[in-house]
Amino acid sequence: MTLMDIDLSQWHALMYIIGEVTVLFIIGVLLASFVLVVISLYSIKKGHLYFPRLIKAGLVFLEGFMKAFFRLLGLEDREMLTFLIKIHNTMNTSAFSRVPISERAAFFPQCLRSAKCPAHLTPEGLKCVNCGQCTVGEARILLEKLGYRVFIIPGSSFIKRMVKKYHPKAIIGVGCLTEVKEGIDMADKIGLVAMGVVTLKEGCVETLVSWQDVYDVATLGLDPASVPEDLHALAG
Repeated sequence: MTLMDIDLSQWHALMYIIGEVTVLFIIGVLLASFVLVVISLYSIKKGHLYFPRLIKAGLVFLEGFMKAFFRLLGLEDREMLTFLIKIHNTMNTSAFSRVPISERAAFFPQCLRSAKCPAHLTPEGLKCVNCGQCTVGEARILLEKLGYRVFIIPGSSFIKRMVKKYHPKAIIGVGCLTEVKEGIDMADKIGLVAMGVVTLKEGCVETLVSWQDVYDVATLGLDPASVPEDLHALAG
């Protein structure tokens, strides 16, 4: 039997079907990504998150396509990252609220401290001496009163180290947009419930954060009557 004698019609038919299925799959992925981006953009415009579970699921499977559409439609990277963090926080609010305070940790970036900060770096981050030159020390004391473990850190490697050592089930991460997004992605990979709070000012020295935002996240799931009055003052 020679090659000419072999009936290739069935093989050609199979390849044709595979090609059609592949094309339909690609078209389906593109359409799904486009629909999710439209919903996302509408949410940003209205200031309200629509179909967060659908968008979150889409980001897991179609993140690359969605980011491409975001850029194609003129959405800046900063806006995109802000939206992704908002989605993540919305999806994690319920789970975070159920974690006891004793199993939560908060991570502040060292850039929030005063330029004159006398704190020294230790294996667990900066050792705050509560000198009063910035509000980080006060925030640390108040959150520790609630039951949080609080760390002031120079980099994300400290988060991994402290998580490995103390095994919190939920964390609050404060930082710039890229740091918070990276921290959220890291937490997802290791099974942590994470909430991100983005700083109001970016940089390496004396950045700013809304303590009201930190307070709102830190007290999720708590009885308002159990929250110290001085924490309300910090948030204000």
